[in-house]
Amino acid sequence: VMLQGHMDMVAVKEAHCPLDMTKDGLKLTVDGDRLMAEGTSLGGDDGIAVAYGLALMDGNYKHPRLELVITVDEEVGMNGARVLDVSPLKSKQLINLDSEDEGIFLTGCAGGARVNLNLKHETKIRKGLALEIKIKGLKGGHSGVEIHKERGNAICLMGRLLCRISEKADFCMIGLEGGVADNAIPVEASARLLITGYEKADGKQRYTQETFSGQECKELLKQICESVEKELKEELQDKDRDVAVESCFVGEEEAGAVEEEAARRISLFLNIIPYGVQTMSAAMPGLVETSLNPGLLHLSAEGVQIGISVRSSMDSAKQALIERLKSISEIAGADVEVTGDYPGWAYRKKSSLRDRMVEVFNALYGREPKVEAIHAGVECGLLAYKIPGLDCVSLGPDMKNIHTTEEELSISSTERVWNYLLKVLEIL
Repeated sequence: VMLQGHMDMVAVKEAHCPLDMTKDGLKLTVDGDRLMAEGTSLGGDDGIAVAYGLALMDGNYKHPRLELVITVDEEVGMNGARVLDVSPLKSKQLINLDSEDEGIFLTGCAGGARVNLNLKHETKIRKGLALEIKIKGLKGGHSGVEIHKERGNAICLMGRLLCRISEKADFCMIGLEGGVADNAIPVEASARLLITGYEKADGKQRYTQETFSGQECKELLKQICESVEKELKEELQDKDRDVAVESCFVGEEEAGAVEEEAARRISLFLNIIPYGVQTMSAAMPGLVETSLNPGLLHLSAEGVQIGISVRSSMDSAKQALIERLKSISEIAGADVEVTGDYPGWAYRKKSSLRDRMVEVFNALYGREPKVEAIHAGVECGLLAYKIPGLDCVSLGPDMKNIHTTEEELSISSTERVWNYLLKVLEIL
């Protein structure tokens, strides 16, 4: 029997958190039944698999021959599973430990890919009134598990805000950032602009740097930001009630910047990139079939880079969505690179592993587990593709808000799933 999970995590932290997540340990806290980390994500996804696996290997338990497979780089496209040499592995049964709901057995998942867009530009030394804007306060979440909740995406909302500003003002762009991972719904995005002109309130005249009033310009842009914030609070009141738009003028500034025409093109490009659920499954009511999430945004000297996670349980639909992004990019003049393409995990009508695990669950819990598919990606798809006939089930203890600073792991659920796993292995 193969036990499998991944050791990497989505490392996100609150703005005030001083930890360097590339080297510092997390500050763990216990609140009743909840294990959390102060100011950062916890990494229960999927550190719990590593903990279970090492405990089994180190302990004296009854079990069949075990193969423990711990992969790297799962969160950035399942790269570890992709390059894994499976030739030494003998298992024909796989228990994946990368699920977040006790009592739910996953037996199928969507396939996916990462689409990297790069909209090239040139920079030139320009002078203007420096404006910093930020969209913040969103809940975010896992782009597979929580995409159906239709929470705001800070990158897409930034495109909307920039387009609104460009209707009334001319600006160069010197900074643009958003998100932490393509598979995490971005909670913040920021931009740094040099305002070089604006439209008079009556819309009859456009002022240039030589003629405009700094105070009048500030009032206009403040009104635009407040107006967009009001709209977002109304639209997202039941999804992201804490959404906020911040704006701050920092005086005259001279810097290398993306000039006005290219800055507007970037704004339009961000505003037309699709986001969220595209289709729901007709075969399994309530299951998302196809979705995408722009999760990374960065302005560099080479261009604007956008990382997008694309998912679908239908390979043809996944490819069609990728082609749609290519079409949008071609119109905009952006380059496209597709990486990390991984297959879905098809549901098996006959599974001896699933049947035995359901029997054990019923005996221990006194009820049937839920057996379902998930829209998020699981490494079972790649491993089953590499090992023909591999019988897979994915499970795990209760976790909430993975890929966010609110991530939590249930301590009691972790214990119950551990005892259940021991019983399953004893019977197998």
